[in-house]
Amino acid sequence: MTAPTLVTPRLILRPLTGADFDDWVAFHGDAETMRFLGGPQPRSVAWRSLCAMAGAWTIRGFGMFAVEERASGRWVGRVGPWQPEGWPGTEVGWGVAPAFSGRGYAFEAAVAAIDFAFDVLGWDDVIHTIHPDNARSIRLAERLGSTRRQLVALPPPLDHMTVIAWGQRAADWHARRPGIVQAPAVSSAG
Repeated sequence: MTAPTLVTPRLILRPLTGADFDDWVAFHGDAETMRFLGGPQPRSVAWRSLCAMAGAWTIRGFGMFAVEERASGRWVGRVGPWQPEGWPGTEVGWGVAPAFSGRGYAFEAAVAAIDFAFDVLGWDDVIHTIHPDNARSIRLAERLGSTRRQLVALPPPLDHMTVIAWGQRAADWHARRPGIVQAPAVSSAG
């Protein structure tokens, strides 16, 4: 699947490109941002993680999106469907750069990504793997309507992390989908 572009009231969720590399490096190199996401990555590891995320679209047919602010074009973070080999389920994950934290962007992007996972990819279930101390992500999962499930194991090299799967089924999502100003528009990337 070619990665589509999703448009929300304030954001554009689009395929990752090489032009995202410097923002990706800053995001993945920030100790506080990466505190619950496996730890900061040096530039060379960030390069490989960007390529893995972008390549997931070719291999799996889905992957996280680059999120940019519509008004400014600035890179906000990465949000979207994710399930590398050995992952404990079909995940929609999120991460927002510190400059954009607290604006509701993670929620807005996650709603669009969950819609995409259920309505386009045909997933029946979505999880979010969250460290038990990550209060902000737990609040976001709850706001999205997800419930705490159980402790799950991540595959190496993240097998040292303790995470809890939060999640919900497609039927539950559609029954109580969080309201946003408009549903995201989807277009196919060239």
